[in-house]
Amino acid sequence: MARLSLKAIEERVSPLAGRESYDREIIFDLLLAYGKPQSSVTRLRNGDLNVAADPVSEVAQKKVVYFKETTGDPLEVLEVVKTSPEVVRFSTRFVIVTDFAELVAADTQTGETIGFPIREIDQHFTFFLPWAGMEKAQYVAEAHADVKAAERMGKLFDELLQANPDLLAQPHGRHALNLFFTRLLFCYFAEDTGIFDNGQFTNAVGSHTLDEGSDTADFLTDLFTALDTPDAADKPRHLASFPYVNGRLFTLSEDHVVPAFTKKARQELIAAGRLIWREINPDIFGSMFQAIVTPGERSDLGQHYTSVPNILKTIEPLFLDALKEEADAAQDSVKKLERLLDRIGEIKVFDPACGSGNFLVIAYKELRKLEHAILERLAELDDKHRVLFTESRISIENFYGIEIDDFAVEVAILSLWIAKHQMNAEFKDKFGVSIPLIPLQETGKVIAGNAARVDWNEVCPNDGKGEIYLVGNPPYKGAKTQTKSMKADFPYVFAGRPYSKNLDYIALWFTKGADYILGTRAELAFVTTNSVAQGEHVGLMFPQLFDMGLEIGYAYTPFKWENKAKRNAGVTVAVISVRNVSSRPKYIYADGLRLDATNINGYLAEGSNIFIGRRKSPLGERRPAMVFGSMPRAKGLVVTRDERLRMIENDIRAERFLKSYIGTSEHIDGVERYCLWIEDDDANEASMVPDIAARLSQVSEERAKSDAASTAAFAERPHRFVQISYQPTESIIVPSVSSERREYIPFGYLGKDVVISNLAFAVYDAEPWTFALLTSSMHMVWTRSVGGQHETRLRYSNSIVYNNFPVPPLSQAMKDNLTETALRVLDVREYHCEKTLAELYDPQKMPDDLREAHAEVDVLVDSIYSKKPYESDEQRLSDLFALYERMTAEEAAKAPAKTTRRIVK
Repeated sequence: MARLSLKAIEERVSPLAGRESYDREIIFDLLLAYGKPQSSVTRLRNGDLNVAADPVSEVAQKKVVYFKETTGDPLEVLEVVKTSPEVVRFSTRFVIVTDFAELVAADTQTGETIGFPIREIDQHFTFFLPWAGMEKAQYVAEAHADVKAAERMGKLFDELLQANPDLLAQPHGRHALNLFFTRLLFCYFAEDTGIFDNGQFTNAVGSHTLDEGSDTADFLTDLFTALDTPDAADKPRHLASFPYVNGRLFTLSEDHVVPAFTKKARQELIAAGRLIWREINPDIFGSMFQAIVTPGERSDLGQHYTSVPNILKTIEPLFLDALKEEADAAQDSVKKLERLLDRIGEIKVFDPACGSGNFLVIAYKELRKLEHAILERLAELDDKHRVLFTESRISIENFYGIEIDDFAVEVAILSLWIAKHQMNAEFKDKFGVSIPLIPLQETGKVIAGNAARVDWNEVCPNDGKGEIYLVGNPPYKGAKTQTKSMKADFPYVFAGRPYSKNLDYIALWFTKGADYILGTRAELAFVTTNSVAQGEHVGLMFPQLFDMGLEIGYAYTPFKWENKAKRNAGVTVAVISVRNVSSRPKYIYADGLRLDATNINGYLAEGSNIFIGRRKSPLGERRPAMVFGSMPRAKGLVVTRDERLRMIENDIRAERFLKSYIGTSEHIDGVERYCLWIEDDDANEASMVPDIAARLSQVSEERAKSDAASTAAFAERPHRFVQISYQPTESIIVPSVSSERREYIPFGYLGKDVVISNLAFAVYDAEPWTFALLTSSMHMVWTRSVGGQHETRLRYSNSIVYNNFPVPPLSQAMKDNLTETALRVLDVREYHCEKTLAELYDPQKMPDDLREAHAEVDVLVDSIYSKKPYESDEQRLSDLFALYERMTAEEAAKAPAKTTRRIVK
């Protein structure tokens, strides 16, 4: 299914604005405008998909929207509806309430609320972009409470470093300062959310310390001691009103040192207390604050946390969706709902790379929301249940983590406490029962340590019977960028089992996770760099997992992992769930769709567990070989545009020996380069041209100094390239790397006098129909999956991508049609010759006629592989893997030869 562009959505929403009157049809019109299928909208309108409690005045679709008409205050109604059992149970993304004059809406995943006159719907169309598969990366401004608070704390941190210049040099100095800030965070939050009296902490500092700050450290030391003292009679009189907190947070020791204050530092301490801390989100603030106290990490606060919608991509399919479906099915059964409550109370969530606890916090809050929804339904079914609502069954003791940074551990535990208090407040709003946070009884199960070395069973014991979910976003480090200590973790994790030195560091988490869940009820879902499921890495990591009897339960195909900051640290990632082999459904999530799968292979595609290796010749329909371009191994043979002009101007004979010389960069960016191309028979004649003779002398000297014997051997033949692939035929140039943003790799079709450099691949003696195959969406899907990446760019391989691309037998009529569409693409490019290919293939700037020409290629190539049009790239990839498996099996049957490792389930 093609995804709508931002411009297209804006154009579709625009006609919905400025109407004289509105009715409930507006919600159906909106859904259609954002690309929701006509069939599902029709079923929603007819009531087939409407799961609303009151279908007369409400329209609700699971995971999409809860729309309610009202004659009251829309905002007041919204506040009630967005935490209703139906909204929680059905994972509703947007809640919309309107009186058809005003419209208010809440995004339940980001927490953002908006309101406006309904006639101005077009001015706010970006709010609902997630309906079209576009998450909002900038939905909050820099003035958001979390950012303001983190910046304010940063100023205080800097002031304290100036006031305590020797603190960091002490053995536990940084740790002590970090713990001090953890305590401050709790105090600020406590005095603004009812844990302390309103403003109690900041007012006490302001009232009981001197302006110049000289006694602030002593006062805070006494205060922290009082917060760790159970009996008020044992506290100083001026601190007796502060409650007992416990929970190890304020226990003093050698590591718990209060730094000295200056006048400026005291002012910053009090200024921070004036912020509205109840608006702080623990799921994101913890990570931002960690950046404040980490050297070199403060340049962009926004890059240090993960957005709620992205975290939900991990935990919803893993366990939340199933729990909500069970709650939905049990809506009329008290016993079933009670059993579900018991189950939820026993669930354990374990993040073995937890950072500041984002995943744990979101999982905790989502389970609490579901618990509240179930309790509300029980109260509706039987009044006696309401008097039983005295506490939550969900304990933060069931949330486990491992984190190598000890300060992040403290922040994670603090964030869980704050999240618990926030959910306790929601509990009080719903059921009128207060659940006090303090004294802190639960200390959390987050420990400091190297997760690659720690025994996970010692952190979160797995007896094989408990319901345990491993989640998180483990560290990404490619084989070439790993530190020595990271490399040293590999033999420890694999414990005698063979492994490749080219594995990504995150493979250790999958390996330890596989060992942990094997033969138990536990399952895992990790966010991982997409390169793990592409190229050669698939064959390095997944065979071991599948051979153990594990499978992929669900997967999100690659997407941008972005957060809410303006300058977010978005990278392309996938989400991969691993579990013991099961008959339960498997799903692939892509482009806003959930696709059923019978098996998900290591490329995150529907198909058998095959692993694509290097192949010597093209598979299927006979095609010319793809080779590396020609390599000079000498700078003197390469000529710039201006140098070429001067050489010809000096001696016209030089022109005969100069050819266009193109690699990936020259081809895509339109840079002119040339090379000296001299056949053996013409070497003497070429050396008669003075400029050429000078260059050949330079080449000879350069090669003679080379340490490579293969290069030095050509010092006596300076006119020749060392590696020659060039043929005087038409050719296809294949960029070795290309931007991952492009919808198509800009392959080129070149004339006979163009030499393709070793920085690209070449297909000589190529016919245009081969160009059409390569430039199709079908081939792009294959490239993205099996080709891998160079940094973030797509990496092409002749032996892995091109030679393994399965092409069935083609009729001459089909080749003629492919040729026609290929020439159409080349003609349109020529029409826009003033632009470089980089400009033409920028997805935001691609001309309509070029896009249409490629669409014609896509339709024709798709028809080779399927009689029905494809709705998604995942369907294309599934068919390609099935065809690859069939063709390689037929090939092996005819002439047994191992072309790739194949495991078929």
